[in-house]
Amino acid sequence: MNKVDKGRMDSYEYVVGVDVGTGSARAGVFDLRGEMVATADHPIQIFRPHPDHVEHSSIDIWHAVCQAVREALRKGSVNPQNVVGISFDATCSLVALDREDNPVTVSLDGEPSHNVLVWMDHRAEKEADEINRTKHRVLDYVGGGLSPEQEPPKLLWLKRNLSDTWQHAAKFFDLADYLVYEACKQNVRSLCTVVCKWTYMGHEGEGGSWDESFFKQIDLQDLFVNGRAGDHIRPMGTKAGELTEKAARELGLLAGTTVGVGIIDAHAGGIGSLGMTAPGEAWSAEQINNTLALIGGTSSCHMAVSPKARFIPGVWGPYYSAMIPGVWLTEGGQSATGALIDHVISNHAYSSQLKRDAAARNVTIYELLNEKVAALKAAWGEGFLTGSLHVLPDHLGNRSPRADSHARGMMSGLALDSSFESLALLYYATIQGVAYGTRHIIEALNAGGYEINRIHACGGGTKNPTWLQEHADITGCPVYVAKDCETVLLGTSILAAVAAGRYPSILEAMHNMSPAAAVVKPDTTRRGFHNAKYEVFKLMYEHQQEYKRMVKRAGTGQSDAHSLTA
Repeated sequence: MNKVDKGRMDSYEYVVGVDVGTGSARAGVFDLRGEMVATADHPIQIFRPHPDHVEHSSIDIWHAVCQAVREALRKGSVNPQNVVGISFDATCSLVALDREDNPVTVSLDGEPSHNVLVWMDHRAEKEADEINRTKHRVLDYVGGGLSPEQEPPKLLWLKRNLSDTWQHAAKFFDLADYLVYEACKQNVRSLCTVVCKWTYMGHEGEGGSWDESFFKQIDLQDLFVNGRAGDHIRPMGTKAGELTEKAARELGLLAGTTVGVGIIDAHAGGIGSLGMTAPGEAWSAEQINNTLALIGGTSSCHMAVSPKARFIPGVWGPYYSAMIPGVWLTEGGQSATGALIDHVISNHAYSSQLKRDAAARNVTIYELLNEKVAALKAAWGEGFLTGSLHVLPDHLGNRSPRADSHARGMMSGLALDSSFESLALLYYATIQGVAYGTRHIIEALNAGGYEINRIHACGGGTKNPTWLQEHADITGCPVYVAKDCETVLLGTSILAAVAAGRYPSILEAMHNMSPAAAVVKPDTTRRGFHNAKYEVFKLMYEHQQEYKRMVKRAGTGQSDAHSLTA
């Protein structure tokens, strides 16, 4: 971690970025050169009361945010007087509040504090399918169809299944917008969140517009009564308001500190990573046109920007000004990547022993697994390791480019083996499956007019060298990774710096605050092997579809993907 000279600290100005993910809230303090002073995190609770139902508490999340910010300030010995701005990013989760800003339950169990539908909640698959059958024009700007992870299907589910919640909810927020509201009490929504997750048409009119005919067609026209969807929509990098006395006290900052408009977590990673350069490499705004921002965590997002609107089936967007002002964003994604790798590990018979071994050596389970994979490769060769072991990583559906929320994961080549070696091989094959999914998304983007030839990666996946190398080898793209920097937090801090008036634009702040990068180059000697496995990867999905057709033809009633659990 980069440390600013403590002897000069009082002459510095700082910004704070807050990132709320699926399992924790993180805060980062940065100076205006983009150097990270300190970070801290605090866990958040996650509730899974029913299959496909995943919930948070906004009260718990705000508490975690405040804990993380105060700890980061303490660790960095930063005087709150020197903090000029704060901004927030978060997952695309839906928050419900009543007229007094108290939580409104989104839970079938009626738990009052469970007022957040987490992004990965898939209870609204039926509603998403119904909405997509309308073929409304707004769907052209989300890759042709909405996912149950986006907000209109979730809202429609709430209206149909929790009528009291629908009646009493006075405000519905994307989580990043809720955090901004909690900080400054301004009912402002981010252009990023509403364009990407609510079907706001950012390119129409002055500053964008809602197509209310869409919401009327899907019976959600009452969403716009009394500001339930927000009073104002503003672009990122603008000022939403100032910290209230209450929020400032809870965060350990000063009242009146600038609060920047929020952003989706993956998009913050795009801002924080697209400006990276390798040592000796000149930065140019034009380089972002052939760069994929890959944000890998619990899920993965794949961000590409273009001066032109590119309509790519199965890839969300094009979204106007949803990440970088004045350009179009297309967004691929994989619903379960880091979560899938963890799932594969935790469900293996050797998992408990692996955790004990890691604790005994004071290393992570991933370090032990990577060590084992390297030893097996040296002893047996690549082809023997995963040549007959294949993973289709669609355990939570396929977000891109197939846009099939009913798809499910598959594994081929399993043996009756519960050893450490079998776990290491399955772990390795799963990472490869995730990387083949990224290659599939890049191919769809390039077929749609992009010329992606480099990846700028950030997020939890970048801490794993095996994950990085497999993505480089399988896609054929060099992977740029920030040195000693949390780029999602940096991206959000960049927005805070621009909102506080320290930079005139997001691009200018990216140029001055982005970190140097290490580059993971692809091993071209493995190309033939990966080409073959990639063909298997694509065939596995086609085979799954044929299995469903066969069962459906047999008339057993098992054609519904809901009968398959992730």
